Amino acid sequence: MYALLLAPGFEEVEAVTPADFLRRAGIDVRLVGVGGRLVEGSHGIRLEADLTLEELAEEPEGVILPGGMPGAANLAASPAAVELIRRVHSQGRLVAAICAAPAVVLEPAGVLAGKRATCFPGFEERFTTARFSASRVVVDGNLITSRGPGTAAEFAVKLIEHIAGREKAQEVHRRTLQRS
Repeated sequence: MYALLLAPGFEEVEAVTPADFLRRAGIDVRLVGVGGRLVEGSHGIRLEADLTLEELAEEPEGVILPGGMPGAANLAASPAAVELIRRVHSQGRLVAAICAAPAVVLEPAGVLAGKRATCFPGFEERFTTARFSASRVVVDGNLITSRGPGTAAEFAVKLIEHIAGREKAQEVHRRTLQRS
């Protein structure tokens, strides 16, 4: 099971696209609300999480963080969310973040130390331990980062490739009519 963390102010495209694509690939991804089950995104769209962070009893195989502001800042302000991210990372499991989340959540949590990563333009100034890349999606071991809403589909396909293999990723890529 993979946990996609939703904090108030999350970027909707960056949450829904990975959740949808992973589920299309048959991957068990759960929307986990930080601070409640009904979570409002940065553009006023509300999503009902499958469970709250407090209800998360199973240790996830990985965590996925949408960006958006103040969503990323709200994730970073949650000690329980940061502890989960650090624990999953220390176990060598998948940690994935898009948009502001790599710089606002992962960098201060110590997850990016010595790693290549990307983020929304302008937020790279917050990288102190990461090596910034301007690529749309960056994979460095168990860490996957991406730039923003316009890269959400590419990010999601790369997550599928990491979790379920290249063939499954290509299948979802084709079925969702992504450009080659």
